Amino acid sequence: MRALVGSIIFLVVAPGTVVGAIPWLLTGWDRADPMPAWAPVPVEVLGSVLLAAGVAVLLHAFGQFVAEGLGTPFPAAPPRHLVVGGLYRFVRNPMYVAVVAAALGEALLLGRADLLVYAVIVWAVTAAFVRFREEPVLSRRFGAEYTTYRRAVRAWWPRLRPWRGAEPGAEPGERLVGRPGEFG
Repeated sequence: MRALVGSIIFLVVAPGTVVGAIPWLLTGWDRADPMPAWAPVPVEVLGSVLLAAGVAVLLHAFGQFVAEGLGTPFPAAPPRHLVVGGLYRFVRNPMYVAVVAAALGEALLLGRADLLVYAVIVWAVTAAFVRFREEPVLSRRFGAEYTTYRRAVRAWWPRLRPWRGAEPGAEPGERLVGRPGEFG
């Protein structure tokens, strides 16, 4: 229950700020009027899809942290187990991919170049955080388990097929088992 409550609070504070409060402060949710030439009506539809998919993926990934990791995405209350199930079988950073997709979706939906720039900044800051802070911490915390997972599942571009190296019910040190054809 504590993991659930902590995850909900962190969801509202972190992604809620990045995808909600800051874009609102930048735009007031005002659409570009007239819509710029780079943003025809179908782009608005794509923006809506990206925004909705980003929010759905974000909620699923947060739930996976609670259910599988027995913790939260908040660094002060990390998961007890490496989270490699659900959407994490396709991409190592589904939460970050979802936040960037949602920010990009907002930019397209509103036809706002300033939000396009913001989405690129969000991705760059997030990628730097993952590379220089999060990956070293996960490597120290989960050791060979994370190394195996990291080799098999890309950080930013989802796999077409889910990685099946994690064996449900295995002990934490034995969860990741490489199989021929699984890596890459």
